[in-house]
Amino acid sequence: MRSVIAAGDTTITVHDRPVPEPGPGEIRVRVHGAGLNRADLLQRLGFYPAPPGSPVDIPGLEFAGIVDECGPGVSEPAVGTSVFGVCGGGAQAEYLIVPAVHAAVVPANVDLVEAGGVPEVFVTAHDAMRTRARLQPGEHVLVHAVGSGVGTAVVQLAKAFGCTVTGTARTQSKLDDARALGLDHAILAPREFEPLAFAQEITANGGAPDVVIDLVGGAYVPAEVTAIAPGGRIVIVGTLAGGSPTVPLLGLMQKRAEMHGTVLRPRSVDDKAAATAAFVDEVVPMLADGRVHPIVDRVFSIDGAEAAYALLDADTTFGKVILDAR
Repeated sequence: MRSVIAAGDTTITVHDRPVPEPGPGEIRVRVHGAGLNRADLLQRLGFYPAPPGSPVDIPGLEFAGIVDECGPGVSEPAVGTSVFGVCGGGAQAEYLIVPAVHAAVVPANVDLVEAGGVPEVFVTAHDAMRTRARLQPGEHVLVHAVGSGVGTAVVQLAKAFGCTVTGTARTQSKLDDARALGLDHAILAPREFEPLAFAQEITANGGAPDVVIDLVGGAYVPAEVTAIAPGGRIVIVGTLAGGSPTVPLLGLMQKRAEMHGTVLRPRSVDDKAAATAAFVDEVVPMLADGRVHPIVDRVFSIDGAEAAYALLDADTTFGKVILDAR
């Protein structure tokens, strides 16, 4: 099978690998679409190794395709079913082995290649907002890096839940594109800023947020602690701007605010199954009726993987970059 190879030496290559066989409780998926994520860029550099049980050098945290074979003890999803889901790695190949409980049925109206850019971002966004932050209808959500895959999912889901959404980005075009998804308040974030001033700008645009989905970290953290509403919840999903920020603990205490950290990839089989089940319960019906949809910047073939990685690394995309593995 054709497979993208990330050896951890900064290179991306494509080679043939043996087609894997499913074990007990597993399915084999003939992959159609596989989204790229920031974690793949880190794995390419050797900084984010795959968890035990996943291919060590085939990246890819999300997939969509057709069930090709079921392992012992698996009857659903049946062979021939269109499925998508998250995995610990290995999705950027023609075939993938995953636990059956991590696969959800793709709605008929969603293109199967584009569906490969849905699971990681929508499961992450839904888990952060609903499971971690306990988001309720009518609350105010702030999301940093609104033009990212997870950012576009946060906007769509928050609007579907009846919330007000403020988003930040470092380029005006991403904010403009996010407005088309329902973004209520757009803030252009300078590359360097003073957290207190940034917090004041946030609250001037829609008021204090009840929930913050932070995909950036760094100096954004003290700003959001300053801006958060009393009883607010902050969920740290990414650390592109730095993983060791100064946290104003007194402000966190005075507001009785909560701060959560979350990551999807290294979770146990059961934890990922629970996140998948929550995604199926609330998000898949929204995909089916069109309330939310995948935002795709560009699709590449597997043989174009090196160019796909370069595009994602350039940080100019809005939404997902996807590999077509057909």
